[in-house]
Amino acid sequence: MPDPQRADEVLVQASQADGLPVGQVFSLGVYTNAAEAQPGFSTASTPYRRLNAKIVGFGVSNDAVVADATDAGGSFDALFTPAFTRPFLDCCTKATDTAMQVSGGSRGVAEVEAEATSLFDRYGGAGPLNFYVTSVTEAKAERAIRPEAIALGVFGFIAGLATLLIAGQAIGRQLRLRADDLPVLRALGTSPSMIAAEGLIGLGVSVVVGALLAVAVAIGLSPLAPIGVVRPVYPDPGVAFDWTVLGLGLVFLAVALGGFAIAAARRQSPHRAAQRQQRAGTRGPGLAHRAATSGLPAPAVVGIGFAVNPGVAGSSVPVRSAILGVSLAVVVLTATLVFGSSLHTLVSRPALYGWNWSFELVAGGGSSDIPQRQVTQLLQHDPDVDAWAGVYFDTLDLDDVQVPVLGATPGAPVAPPILSGHPFDAPDEVVLGARTLAQLHKHLGDTVLVSSGGTAPTRLRIVGTAAMPAIGSNGTHLEMGTGALLSSTLIPSIDRNPLDAPVTGPNAIFVRLRRGASAGTLHQIADEMSNTSDGGVDVVPVQRPAEIINYRSLGTTPALLGGALAVGAASAFGLTLISSVRRRRREVALLKTLGFTRRQLAAVVAWQSSVAVAIGVAVGVPVGIVFGRWLWDLFAQNIDVVPAPTVPTASIVLISLGALVLANLVAAVPGLIAARTKTASLLRAE
Repeated sequence: MPDPQRADEVLVQASQADGLPVGQVFSLGVYTNAAEAQPGFSTASTPYRRLNAKIVGFGVSNDAVVADATDAGGSFDALFTPAFTRPFLDCCTKATDTAMQVSGGSRGVAEVEAEATSLFDRYGGAGPLNFYVTSVTEAKAERAIRPEAIALGVFGFIAGLATLLIAGQAIGRQLRLRADDLPVLRALGTSPSMIAAEGLIGLGVSVVVGALLAVAVAIGLSPLAPIGVVRPVYPDPGVAFDWTVLGLGLVFLAVALGGFAIAAARRQSPHRAAQRQQRAGTRGPGLAHRAATSGLPAPAVVGIGFAVNPGVAGSSVPVRSAILGVSLAVVVLTATLVFGSSLHTLVSRPALYGWNWSFELVAGGGSSDIPQRQVTQLLQHDPDVDAWAGVYFDTLDLDDVQVPVLGATPGAPVAPPILSGHPFDAPDEVVLGARTLAQLHKHLGDTVLVSSGGTAPTRLRIVGTAAMPAIGSNGTHLEMGTGALLSSTLIPSIDRNPLDAPVTGPNAIFVRLRRGASAGTLHQIADEMSNTSDGGVDVVPVQRPAEIINYRSLGTTPALLGGALAVGAASAFGLTLISSVRRRRREVALLKTLGFTRRQLAAVVAWQSSVAVAIGVAVGVPVGIVFGRWLWDLFAQNIDVVPAPTVPTASIVLISLGALVLANLVAAVPGLIAARTKTASLLRAE
């Protein structure tokens, strides 16, 4: 931070850095208000005073960490010291900002605002008095981050299920390794409980050690969090110990995997295994039987049988869990693709988050007026303009709750998109943001009282909800899910013309251009109207909300997480194939005795892998699409945007084909093991 006693030190907003290093000294010219008011003024004029300033640091204001485009840049560009400011208070100051720490937190804010307004009026303050409250900034950050946290939480839930499945496969394989010995132990008089306990001791130790290792890995990875726009300013970016989460995770893993081990050990008891074998013998012909009667080559028939039949007794293999693991991996990848594609669609289509027009013409940053008669003539005769609507910005009381409002003409041709109900078509109707509707504890069809200070309240009927854009003036503007659309006649005249301009009109105009038209003519119109509008008229492109800016910062994180989970599932599938070959080594030896070549044995494993993956793809793709669309609809509903899930067909087809290719690559090692199986040593006892 700059030294308050030095006039030559400055802190610069990080977004304004432009590659400048700390310690850079630059020349600064200060102009008087009178000089700036002269015709033809420019920064080429001789300044009132020139001095040098050194950048001692780069910072970010609290309202710029998670900010929408309307608030971009935060509350300062460069922060000078009181020593610098003091000599220029009487000559070169147009406005002041006063930062206050309120005793008692947010509970005393309203009282302080009332006192400040009273003092401002008593001493003849000029211009509008605006309040910026930290709690509003905090609420915006929470809204921007919450959907991201929900999405990552859902992914964590899916990853947890996949972890249980992969670990369950390992537990099942470990218990099957001793399946041949269980009948002997039972015949020697060992009780079922003793057999189960003998198998569970080692597994219990493995589960506890694995759960502790998971906690250690989580702690080791904690410096990578948080992700997104808050990461650069996170107060504690180092190693984190959230013992509530870690403790619950440890208990969950231990209990879940321990319970699965107990259930699997009970299922592996000799009498239950015999009962399952007896039931399997009474089933009708399945996929393996159909393959045998279809004329497929022998390796294909055997491979399909290995893929769908678990085998008998000591050679049993967890084929169902392998197929389930592949299906889950495909579901996760497909759902991630659908979610990522829908997120890209949302970010690239502003109409989905409320910006249902091409450009905005705004006067004085939303605090001044655009000449109504002049702009009407210009826009109506412009062939590039498809539709337009004038709007006003203000803050009104709805049932004693201050709400930012967008005042327009009922049935205006350009307005934010409706999420439910219908647009307001009469002066006694209002459309609300979904969060504002919930804040007021209202429903469609209910009524609210609208007032502004001393004006008589007006009762309005709630007819719909809309995707609110992040738009308005610097002092008050709508945000995603927050705000109201109502008739501009409900906004007091003093608020519609706050600067008492002689030529009145709307604060802004929403313009929708025809397809293929450019904004060139709009800039010409803005230049013409700037001559008669106080504060000038600007052409404003899409203003993205804080939530959308935050989502863009996620980048490829969802895809990387989904890919990591898919790699884990592929590894588990490869281990299952290797286990299958080892468990069925007697059957492989018999196939070699019957004349199967090494290439045919490798083909058997390839067919087994391909069929299991094909079944997983056939099940996982449609389930993943449905799950991804459902997840996106919930996400869109949570952030109050138009739900428009998209399915990237080409990417999903490539993923499906890639899964089949990966299946054959994974089958290479177990195929080689099968081809090198030693026949004589395995069949000596047959």
